[in-house]
Amino acid sequence: MKTFILALLPLVLTGCTITKQAQVSEASAITGVVRLTYNQAMLQTARTDDYVTQGTATKECQRLGYANAIAFGQPVSTCSVYAGSLCLNTKITLAWQCHGVAVSQSPAFNY
Repeated sequence: MKTFILALLPLVLTGCTITKQAQVSEASAITGVVRLTYNQAMLQTARTDDYVTQGTATKECQRLGYANAIAFGQPVSTCSVYAGSLCLNTKITLAWQCHGVAVSQSPAFNY
């Protein structure tokens, strides 16, 4: 019975989905591209909350002088930790394109 449970455990763990928060890893004001990354461990299915990720990318674009961010391309997966031929940790990168020009509000002067 113990062997059966141990054999079934990896199948149960692979069905778990974890929500991760992507962090800004690269931002270029010249190209208007913001890259967000998060890590995914072996036997783990990770996802990001689209609303939170959009907000993070838009905030970084606004810091660069743009108005908003639009997702483009597919997520890029790169193995960051190897053990022999196994990938123990995967870094997933999401790309966002900054659009528009942010208009800064000038402070009101009282004369």
